[in-house]
Amino acid sequence: MLRHPAAAPLGLLAAGLAAAGYLYTRNPHLPGQALPFCPWRRLTGLQCPGCGGTRMVWDLMHGDLLAAWHDNAALLLALPFVAAWYLARLRHGLAGRHWKLRLGPRAVTAILAAAVLWAVGRNVL
Repeated sequence: MLRHPAAAPLGLLAAGLAAAGYLYTRNPHLPGQALPFCPWRRLTGLQCPGCGGTRMVWDLMHGDLLAAWHDNAALLLALPFVAAWYLARLRHGLAGRHWKLRLGPRAVTAILAAAVLWAVGRNVL
């Protein structure tokens, strides 16, 4: 059975809105909040490339761009690219077409290298 091409982007939108609604009422900067944790940081004490993402989103939802930048600048810079990918997938899905982002080996290498450099840099500096 084939599913409609818009199912995944619309499901992601619904899940994202639900998660944003939940996160909006909890401050991840305070201890004791029922929020996800980073298993890498819990095991090693080091920050992964995504560490601070929950705090960053909370800060963005509360209008504090400077705090969001401080929490995870790399993810903040990646948001426009993720939004463009999502909107393209949604547009194609609503038109009934399947669409996949295709990255070449150079793009994948560049993204992975940036993630590694960000992870190393934020743990060393």
